[in-house]
Amino acid sequence: MEKKFMYVDDIAVELNGEKNVLEVIRKAGIDMPTLCYHPELSIYGACRMCMFENERGGLDAACSAQPRAGMKVYTNTERLRKYRKNIIELLLANHCRDCNTCEKNGNCKLQQLAKRYDVRTVRFPNTAKTYVDDSSVSITRDASKCILCGQCFVVCPQDAKQIVDESEKVRVLLQSGDPVIVSLAPSFVANYDGVGIGSMRKALKQLGFPWLKGTCEMAEQPD
Repeated sequence: MEKKFMYVDDIAVELNGEKNVLEVIRKAGIDMPTLCYHPELSIYGACRMCMFENERGGLDAACSAQPRAGMKVYTNTERLRKYRKNIIELLLANHCRDCNTCEKNGNCKLQQLAKRYDVRTVRFPNTAKTYVDDSSVSITRDASKCILCGQCFVVCPQDAKQIVDESEKVRVLLQSGDPVIVSLAPSFVANYDGVGIGSMRKALKQLGFPWLKGTCEMAEQPD
């Protein structure tokens, strides 16, 4: 079978079933930056850090673009470096900047990329949210630390991006006397301001649930 190649920064890379251009770029040994990409999750394409430039000057996201034989891409042009620096600045404009007191200091991908692209100052006012939800015994959600990667959406098996009122169905089930188990999608709690574990518990009690236990608490129950 004839071998097929694409070119990454003028390096010929053999195609062997890679599912996207990002995999080919990393196969060439190039450290392409990403914030939202996870190889085991569906493509979300939120961060745009993995943009490449093609031979015609067009831009595309490497995580979602399909590799083709003969394709030529460039990963580190001056235009792309400026583009990525602007993205990091915009993220930091909506982010807590108290890095010295953050537990992820020194092990933070956003911090590493800011250093890599020489982001020393942020030209935009800080609009970081101050909402902190610590009502759960196992998870604390600090809205000012969110980088909008979308992984909490795509990792959830339920479509938590849509709100559907099915409270009447729940009431019918509760009245039937059969056991009813509720699973709270973490992506829902994480992405709607003012919705925390505490408010969800209150709503479930109003619907008529006789008792509520968190996942962490249930896991600790004896046999």
